[in-house]
Amino acid sequence: MQTQDSSTEVTFHYINGEAESFDIPVTPEAFATQLQDLLQQPMLTLHLFDKSAFICTSQIIKIEVKPLVTEIQGQGIFDNVQLVTALTHGSPF
Repeated sequence: MQTQDSSTEVTFHYINGEAESFDIPVTPEAFATQLQDLLQQPMLTLHLFDKSAFICTSQIIKIEVKPLVTEIQGQGIFDNVQLVTALTHGSPF
């Protein structure tokens, strides 16, 4: 059985407003180090126990990763941020 530290919950939010989450069997740190390269690919392939999911990276507008990945540092990275309001859905026009 995997420990919590050896897997990463990743939620993809898509342009059309839908979202889906996956439990990926890599550490959050390992996932974070691959993230820039993964987003350069036109498609991500996730093999589940009963099927494969193909995700078009050009349709992703946001990615959430749990647990927190504090090893990512540098310009454009903000620590100790608090969510004030949840994302609201409005008309796209």
